[in-house]
Amino acid sequence: MTIQIQPGVTLTVIPTEKYKTIRLFARFSAKHTQKDAASRTLLTSILETNSLNYPTQTALSAKLADLYGASFGLNVGKRGNLHQVNLSMTVVNGKYIEQASVFSEAVAFLKEILFYPNIQDGKFEQQTFDLEKNNLIAYIESIQEDKQSLASLKLQELFFNDDEDQKTPSFGRVEELKAVTAQSLVKTYQKMLEEDQIDLFVVGDVTESAVLKEIEQLPFARTQRVAPTMFYRQLSKSTIQEETMTENVLQGKLNLGYATNIYYDDPKRYALMVFNGLFGGFPHSKLFMNVREKESLAYYASSSADTFRGFLSVQTGIDGKNREAAMALIREQLAALGRGEVTEEELAKTKAMLKNQYLLSLDNPQALIETAYLDTWLPETKQNPEELIEKIMRVTKEEVQAVAQQIQLESIFFLNGEQNDE
Repeated sequence: MTIQIQPGVTLTVIPTEKYKTIRLFARFSAKHTQKDAASRTLLTSILETNSLNYPTQTALSAKLADLYGASFGLNVGKRGNLHQVNLSMTVVNGKYIEQASVFSEAVAFLKEILFYPNIQDGKFEQQTFDLEKNNLIAYIESIQEDKQSLASLKLQELFFNDDEDQKTPSFGRVEELKAVTAQSLVKTYQKMLEEDQIDLFVVGDVTESAVLKEIEQLPFARTQRVAPTMFYRQLSKSTIQEETMTENVLQGKLNLGYATNIYYDDPKRYALMVFNGLFGGFPHSKLFMNVREKESLAYYASSSADTFRGFLSVQTGIDGKNREAAMALIREQLAALGRGEVTEEELAKTKAMLKNQYLLSLDNPQALIETAYLDTWLPETKQNPEELIEKIMRVTKEEVQAVAQQIQLESIFFLNGEQNDE
């Protein structure tokens, strides 16, 4: 059940006896912007390193050890229009070790991290700030060396080329990061605490009343919090955006971006899930079987759908000389689905794999949290597991065919890896 602690701050308790641990999770959601992404990411690095009362990483780790080896961390994510700062903590359930105070100590620890950061004289402690800023710059720059990630990010830049915010990854860009100071980061921190939508979750063998009693002690400011729209929708493009980069790498990357115009709140979402499984989502998919296995034109070939931005991407690793052949074969796989060339066996296998994937996720505390988060933000989409599985199972070949006919290629990114003949 979800409780509104105050406007813009919710608590969802998910009681379950499946686990001997309790997972606490806090998500701060704001509009994703090029301007703020890097500073919000840097903030997570600093908040998980130390605090006012645990001024070193050693002191912070020692406190987690005192909490029977609790795990704790922060990260960022992007969903549609939203930039998300996530704080998670997992502690042993006190009832199994006869230590009833563990949960309240865990909440006190989160209170320390969120409300008592290592800020002195109006700025974050300089040594920690400099170290974490340099680490983050190094991390962002290192993505250039991970060619698969680079191709994925370049494709998104192309696909969303009219929107600087959507072109920016969740962790931000070096240009904006270099401008962040120990003073300006305090403003980022204050803005997040005062303006973001805050969703709190607790999963484990707990009661709602006991959880609420502890969580209510977190001193969130009563402010006007604005919930941005979760979905990002862009107008269809009449021309295909293309970009080619040439680098001295052994394996080229050919990534394609398609507009689906199908979103998480659309009944066609289930047909899109089945379509994606048949197109490139599973090992029996057309891209995997025909582009990779049968014709050996790719080292890997897969697809994935983003129902918060109406975006579907295809990722392949190929020899540069095979670009045109690979493009033609990918085009043919989509056309085949558009013609309804799917066997009953392929359709049934895809649905079974989607069902198993979903049922497995129900054993994962974080997956339960993600579902609860979407139920809070998009209550009209809320459904029980049986309903979701039934909707997947009801998808027809004709509905998959309609999805295949609807999606439009809008961007092509090619990293040309010139192979050395040795």
